[in-house]
Amino acid sequence: MGIVAGLDSSPDFTRIVVCDADSGAVLRQGYAPHPLDGSAEGSRPSDVDPQAWLLSLGEAAGGGLLEGVQAIGVSAQQNGLVPVDSQGNTIRPAMVGGDKRAQVAAADLVDALGGREAWAQAVGSVPQAAQPVTKLRWLARTEPEAAARTAMLLQAHDWLVWQLLGRPARRTTDRGGASSTGYWSAATGAYRPDLVELALGHQALLPDVLGPWEAAGTTPEGLLISAGTGETMAAAFGLGIGLGDAVVSLGASGSVMAVHHEALVDSSGMITSLADATGMHLPVVTTLNAVRALRGAAEMLGVPDLEALSDLAMKSTPGSHGLVMLPYLEGERTPNLPHTAGTLAGLRRESMKPEHLARAAFEGMLCGLADALDVLRKRGVEVRRIFLLGQAAELGAVQACAPALLGTQIVVPQPADYAAIGAARQAAWALGVQQGTIQPGLPPVWQGAAAQVLEPGEELAVGQAVRQQYVSVRNQTHPGAFRS
Repeated sequence: MGIVAGLDSSPDFTRIVVCDADSGAVLRQGYAPHPLDGSAEGSRPSDVDPQAWLLSLGEAAGGGLLEGVQAIGVSAQQNGLVPVDSQGNTIRPAMVGGDKRAQVAAADLVDALGGREAWAQAVGSVPQAAQPVTKLRWLARTEPEAAARTAMLLQAHDWLVWQLLGRPARRTTDRGGASSTGYWSAATGAYRPDLVELALGHQALLPDVLGPWEAAGTTPEGLLISAGTGETMAAAFGLGIGLGDAVVSLGASGSVMAVHHEALVDSSGMITSLADATGMHLPVVTTLNAVRALRGAAEMLGVPDLEALSDLAMKSTPGSHGLVMLPYLEGERTPNLPHTAGTLAGLRRESMKPEHLARAAFEGMLCGLADALDVLRKRGVEVRRIFLLGQAAELGAVQACAPALLGTQIVVPQPADYAAIGAARQAAWALGVQQGTIQPGLPPVWQGAAAQVLEPGEELAVGQAVRQQYVSVRNQTHPGAFRS
């Protein structure tokens, strides 16, 4: 069928992969950092000129990288809001990232609609500081003149697709990206313009939501541009996950998402009901503490890095001699304990050794993620295997503990830019539908990610006993944290 490209515009860089449209084999790659100035080393700015994304894109595509490419898919960082005026010009820099300055605005919005359950029923999520709907509220309160001029709302991938197409009159998005805005419902497949008005103070134009295989348009040079999507949805599509699969991401915070056949409305607000890039749904549960718990333990024990912490943990045994860590170092979102702290329980003379504390940190992190997984399982989400992502997934202690504690087969994919690969797969889908070689409802079948597969095996019973030890300490310390 030819060759296609996938473009991933992350918070820090642009990566482009060029793939064979039939097999998904990566033929060539390009990379360029975003030219961002003025931010402290190790931190990301909350405001970014979108032109930086275009400059990075141009550099990554240099050297004839896109020669012969017939279609491009775009994935980009989620939650980046680009406010545009009636002439199509950006009013202010894009608001990106976690954007903690909007935390008060999030609480305002929750109250304004009548509480967490009202939001969950309306759009499948409760406003968080990062979400576009919350950033709109912050904009209206803090920069009222900019808010008053805002006529159109775009996310990062919407804006990039629009630029690639030569800024046509029609602006588009996809259901995956739309589902993370806080003003589009994955359950109903429709916008809630009243929530835009609640946040911004007035209505604004919203991009048309395309189906997964629909094309956004064709560039002046004749290049097909697919609908595009958010990074999370693109990565899931690039990994090739389907029903029965979950993805556990190990960053400073953690997340658990799974493919499901319907949107889940969760009155507690622990589940964020996202749409995926294929027409299915991606319920997500987030924990605030994953690798940050490991880094804290490493600092406490004076070991130089996570590899050394892992080696130390492997000298202990399952259950850490009764030592249990509740890793709620930043408070916690799952369960909803925003103002709590972490707990170290089970201190006895024989458990007070560095290796047991190291092991308890790994077990505590994974048990916290198992709690998040159970939130989905209790809502009928089937989980037969778990894809484990993030650099920490390579650690020996994680691989030793995860299958038994999470209770199922673990797949550790080789590192790759799965968001860019997913964007390329979407481009191949749109191209195939246009050419009549692929059915609209059936995405192209690409070779799966190369991966290591880990089974719980005989360790399952031991792992579940360790998990029960953790649950007992959690219930005693925070009774009623999870509704039965």
